[in-house]
Amino acid sequence: MAEYKIPAELRTDFGKGAARRTRRDGKVPGVIYGHGGEPVHVAIPSYDLMMALKHSNVLIRLDVAGGKSELVIPKAVQREAIRGFLVHIDLLAVRQGEKVTVDVPVHTEGDLAPGGNLLEHMLDALPVETEATHIPESFTVSVEGLEAGASIQAKDIELPAGTVLAVDEDTVVVQVVAAQAEAPSEEEEAEGAEA
Repeated sequence: MAEYKIPAELRTDFGKGAARRTRRDGKVPGVIYGHGGEPVHVAIPSYDLMMALKHSNVLIRLDVAGGKSELVIPKAVQREAIRGFLVHIDLLAVRQGEKVTVDVPVHTEGDLAPGGNLLEHMLDALPVETEATHIPESFTVSVEGLEAGASIQAKDIELPAGTVLAVDEDTVVVQVVAAQAEAPSEEEEAEGAEA
């Protein structure tokens, strides 16, 4: 798992106006919380944060000017609805060896059995508990040759050492559903009646 180093500044101004000024300066307002301490309000360079967030469950080391270095993971990211700009971020402070619960993306590979069946993702991400500094980037499951009615449950996914499920092991992650035949149109029914 990659660790990104990003500089940050402490924020002392709060409210909508202060948040707008922070964003106008090319920074994203954020809050670091965790370990029972007081929340720390920071401003993080927008571009650096955007690049780090391209990776799921990224580990970020924030070098806070006038403060200490913090190891954090993103917990809530707010984006502008139309253009997708970062508006605000909540960060959870973590320590080496500490366990955290995160959602890890699930990807599929392989082709289903012939017959036009469909693959339905019941969970796009699998909730797991793992060490904060060893969060898996994703899980890949094979659906090669699966037929209608087949499913892959959470317990079927191979987890790395030190990672445990944070969801019931019988939870269905992906399932194969039979393709449904289209109902004949009125024209086809009329042609069939004439024949």
